[in-house]
Amino acid sequence: MYTLIVSVSCSVAVSILLKIARQQRIEIDQAIAVNYLLAAALCLAVLRPDPASLLRPDTPWWILAVLGVLLPGIFLAMAAAVRHAGIVLSDAAQRLSLLIPLAASFLIFGEAASTGKLAGIAVALVALACLLLRPRRQAAASGELGKSAALLLCVWAGYGCIDVLFKQLAKSGADFASSLFSAFALAALLMILYLALRRCAWSMRNVTAGLVLGLLNFSNIYFYIRAHQVYPHNPTLVFSAMNIGVISLGAVVGAGFFKEKLSWMNVLGIVLAIAAIVILMQHM
Repeated sequence: MYTLIVSVSCSVAVSILLKIARQQRIEIDQAIAVNYLLAAALCLAVLRPDPASLLRPDTPWWILAVLGVLLPGIFLAMAAAVRHAGIVLSDAAQRLSLLIPLAASFLIFGEAASTGKLAGIAVALVALACLLLRPRRQAAASGELGKSAALLLCVWAGYGCIDVLFKQLAKSGADFASSLFSAFALAALLMILYLALRRCAWSMRNVTAGLVLGLLNFSNIYFYIRAHQVYPHNPTLVFSAMNIGVISLGAVVGAGFFKEKLSWMNVLGIVLAIAAIVILMQHM
């Protein structure tokens, strides 16, 4: 069980780091670039990928290319969402992104849509709507009416698309570790080129934050994979515990430590998000 606890903790810790980035004067784009460099290095050292295996003619390189762009892009969106909407809602929106690969399983992969799955999707959509709604006075007072909702929607859609792309890679027969390494390396390269074009002045503060971010990011993925290896016959337990754990711990940290303000509608959305995950996991 420690594998799941570590994975959930690392996921929420990433959000905490994104939350405090501005007050610690951290340039998040530089931190994200270093994060992917370290994640690629750790992937190479720990997962032992064989990048040469991707040189097969049937490797869908267009998916790896899209992932290389989406990974840092959505990470930047997540950072902005945490800053404007808070840890609680951002983590919940990220975890509700499971709706997109689930819908893709019906529309793209041809899986059957059971009544239970459709009920879970319906509850999850209501939960997402509740998360996106913010008190009008609160949003207007901060001059961000609609901005936080747009960012949360971007996080939801972005992480969902990333999940679908990784599933497509797996379906193509591409090695997971090699695909992950290639996506991380490409994301790092694109971010470094972007920062070079902007002629950003690097600082040790940002590099250090990036190293911490990369360690947390990779640990989240690694221990999630290890949890599936520890419970090979119960993937539903791992999947549900991960998603519910992140939403619950994120709510405790965001509301409890950072005093994030939630409307009753947002709280309802968090409860419905957990309920939707429970329903969906029972029908997987």
